[in-house]
Amino acid sequence: MSPRTRTVKTSRTAPRPGLPWGRWALAVLVVSLLAAGFVYLRHQRQLNRYVRRAWATFTSNGLTGRERTPLLAGYSVHGIDVSAYQGRIDWPEVAKNKVHFAFIKASEGETMRDARFQRNWAEARKAGIMRGAYHYFQPNRDGKTQAELFTSHVPIEPGDLPPVLDIEAPHFHDVAVMRREITRWLRLVEAHYGVRPIIYSNHSFYRRHLAGHFDDYPLWLAHYEVEKPAMHRSKWIIWQHSDEAYVPGIRGVVDFNVFQGSYDDLLALRVPAPKAASPAPKPKQASSRQGRRGTL
Repeated sequence: MSPRTRTVKTSRTAPRPGLPWGRWALAVLVVSLLAAGFVYLRHQRQLNRYVRRAWATFTSNGLTGRERTPLLAGYSVHGIDVSAYQGRIDWPEVAKNKVHFAFIKASEGETMRDARFQRNWAEARKAGIMRGAYHYFQPNRDGKTQAELFTSHVPIEPGDLPPVLDIEAPHFHDVAVMRREITRWLRLVEAHYGVRPIIYSNHSFYRRHLAGHFDDYPLWLAHYEVEKPAMHRSKWIIWQHSDEAYVPGIRGVVDFNVFQGSYDDLLALRVPAPKAASPAPKPKQASSRQGRRGTL
């Protein structure tokens, strides 16, 4: 074969089929979107609340303290509950906006005292708002010690609302032990003030851990994103229907509540004035005849 007709053979590697990364990425994206959609549909109310609260926190520096949330229709008695988280409150301004009562955080656990309790306690009464105090219960702490912290810190007087035990902390070791310590707190505080305390809890926690054990105590129920509480009206007296309301006089969000009855019913719920002791009956004077008999 002549050099002119010789063909030159070159080795060529066959191309490998490309991995379908694009298809895998698309499949993962679709599955993720479907899963996210399912989670959102299942928990949309709670997720929406988290987003709104995050946004409220992010924009809190731009608030003026004059923002207003409309009052819940169908109720005539409205109230709030506050703690140091609300900062310095303009109580006279709050009172102008149909806030009839306020529960004020006093203490938590065995040692914590709310830093703004004393001011809030005094200023709420000056503004003409019916006041009450609450203790945030720590379920893994001694109920007696928690009760003593509250009673040593809160000077409840006639005309104030009954003391409140806030029971919602989800982490505890034993539900029976928690109920025992709750019972201890309630009994000690009732004995100290002479009035039955109110229990505060959210709907889910109360239904799972407290229902059937403390039914003799008035219930303040937290249940959000519903037209009305799932629990029957006969079971609760106060409904906390929002934890993201705005009331003029408070810069930022605050819990909004309604009382189930009338304003006169709320007045009747207050701690009564102590009854005056009845004068001791005067001893009967002996007649002169009886006296003469006695000297014989």
